[in-house]
Amino acid sequence: MTSYKIWDPFVRVFHWSLVVGFAANALFTDDESKLHEWLGYSIAALIVARLLWGVIGPYYARFSSFWPTPSTVTAQVSDMATGRKRLHLGHTPLGAVMIFNLLAVVLLIALTGFMMTTDAYWGLDWVEEVHEALVTWAEISIVLHVLAVIWESRRTGVNLPRAMITGVKIVPNGVRTEP
Repeated sequence: MTSYKIWDPFVRVFHWSLVVGFAANALFTDDESKLHEWLGYSIAALIVARLLWGVIGPYYARFSSFWPTPSTVTAQVSDMATGRKRLHLGHTPLGAVMIFNLLAVVLLIALTGFMMTTDAYWGLDWVEEVHEALVTWAEISIVLHVLAVIWESRRTGVNLPRAMITGVKIVPNGVRTEP
């Protein structure tokens, strides 16, 4: 087994803070409450901070280190279909697609939530409907994300949740790694 320090403290704290904040807002707060609103602002601030960190942070935090392309996504799907174990030390191409999806949808949830508090958009059904549709899409994406993490952890032999807690990926010997 080989250990690689991959996830810096900011990425890990961001990830788990987003998990807690989104779950709290989606499952435990009253949609009309100030707590729901302030959690939404906090989540939006987290996303903005992550976007900045994706430009100036360390290598594996930078979007440029895991920008998905059609060829890298296709290669990962091919690996999965053929049973080939090629491990990406940072985010996988499909993982990157999910990250960009979640960053965008959560930011749009925050934007539509904010819009509902303004005089210009307060009471407009379409804003609330878009907000709710985005939340539903985020929930579907989160379920797919969790299932994919379980799948990839089993397929590659790398405990991905533990890596997002400790920052260290422990890779079985003989597994081909990509940066």
